[in-house]
Amino acid sequence: MDSSIIGVDLGGTNIRCGLVQGQEIKKTDSRKIRSGGTETEVIEDIIQSITQVIVPGVKSIGIGVPGILNTKEGIVYDVQNIPSWKEVPLKAILEQHFQVAVHLNNDANCFAAGEWQYGKGKGYHNMAGLILGTGVAAGLICDNQLYEGRNCGAGEFGMLPYLEHNYEFYCSGNYFSHFHHTSGEEVFKRANMGDPAAFQIFNGYGKHLSGVIKAILFTVDPEVIILGGSVSKSFAFFKASLWHHLEDFPYKPVIKNILIENSARENIAILGAAALHFSAAAKL
Repeated sequence: MDSSIIGVDLGGTNIRCGLVQGQEIKKTDSRKIRSGGTETEVIEDIIQSITQVIVPGVKSIGIGVPGILNTKEGIVYDVQNIPSWKEVPLKAILEQHFQVAVHLNNDANCFAAGEWQYGKGKGYHNMAGLILGTGVAAGLICDNQLYEGRNCGAGEFGMLPYLEHNYEFYCSGNYFSHFHHTSGEEVFKRANMGDPAAFQIFNGYGKHLSGVIKAILFTVDPEVIILGGSVSKSFAFFKASLWHHLEDFPYKPVIKNILIENSARENIAILGAAALHFSAAAKL
């Protein structure tokens, strides 16, 4: 039987756990967490959820966290919407409880690892997984390894200065709410109905996003960039604009060779957390 790995997608209000065997999720648990509770109460919620999917012989537990963390020590310093979590040694706590190895990383790195191991990044040596949602961040696979940087901050392309703010302001959901006083979901619905104004909004979005793509190409030069997150579901409507605004990239072979794909794997957050098992093994 294929190795069993637990993938945990920890959010600020919910947790989703999955038992991953081979390329498939065999068992899942999803529940609310007591986000306003004490540090211990939130940890208890995590343990209860993992307990629902764990089986004998599990190799490891991988956890994706939308916050600041020390991946080597397994310490979580902050998670959005969980105010009691200031400095939580989550790795040590869970390893002691379950007696299996635990790996932690941020959600963008988990997305990249998940696509590399289970999705459209499989078979590539260098790739970027770019999340476009409430924020903008990327995870990087470089020479068949998840690259985190010294402080687990590599891939934060959304924080690069751009126009009057940064790329995240213009390439996340903020673009639709701040500049067009609507939501990306609403613009997507309008575009599906053939609304020309919605097409124009997505054309503008594609132009802004081209700057993020150029930053990735200049700095890490991957073989493929895979888009994820809520805004990426509208890729069909900003794809042409994105490629049009990449035409002025000075290194023509890079543009000729780069692939930009949309994630097609369901539950990629769970799979990405599970993929931390393989990225940890690759570093040994």
